[in-house]
Amino acid sequence: MELCEELEALLRQARPIFCDETALADVTVKGRANFVTCCDTGVQNFLKGKLERRWPDIQFLGEEGGCAAPDPAGRVFVLDPVDGTANLMHHFGHSAISLALVENGEPVLALVYNPFRDEMFTAKKGAGAFCNGKPMRASAAPGLSRSVVAIGTSPYDRQYADSNFELFRTVYGRCEDIRRTGSAALDLAYVAAGRLEGYFERNLKPWDFAAGILLVTEAGGRVSGWDGKALFPLENADVAAAAPAVFDELLDILRA
Repeated sequence: MELCEELEALLRQARPIFCDETALADVTVKGRANFVTCCDTGVQNFLKGKLERRWPDIQFLGEEGGCAAPDPAGRVFVLDPVDGTANLMHHFGHSAISLALVENGEPVLALVYNPFRDEMFTAKKGAGAFCNGKPMRASAAPGLSRSVVAIGTSPYDRQYADSNFELFRTVYGRCEDIRRTGSAALDLAYVAAGRLEGYFERNLKPWDFAAGILLVTEAGGRVSGWDGKALFPLENADVAAAAPAVFDELLDILRA
């Protein structure tokens, strides 16, 4: 069995933990609008244990802590056990497990799994992007005016609220419509699948976007920091992703 297939099987094995309603009753507040449930810790502990036993030579970086800073020159599994915790707590049905394998500072394998829809988004460097085994391509929209764009409100960083909402208003005035779904990993997967033409958010953590950036690029989309520079998947970043014909127009707005 290939590595990607093994990892897909592991993520699916975590589905009962992810969907355990009783685990949502135990919530810890990490910060403003920043929560961790027993689903988050349960999924991370399960997957971390499985990954470390099966691939002991690969480092691990997970959202829920307990991890040493990885050596960027080596191989690292980057995991978000529940991307969209607030959605999960509110029974919104739109959250995901995000897992990337990063080698020498570059994602080479990506998986984003939505247990509620049983959708598995995968990508391997140089081999394309897929949803449940079917190839994905970024949207062929000709420009921002024909686009639906997802936004991220950076809820942990309320100091950005005024400038963020000014940007949202500008983008809204130039596109078909905007969306706020509450899961960065799924927003990036949806750009890869052509369901969205663009997505942007400030100060994402590595586990939020490490898998998503590979999904987007392997599906023919474009992704970078707001400054236009390539993203480093082991550091926080302001992330922009879009369909090929939409990207430059969106990035111009973010830079301005």
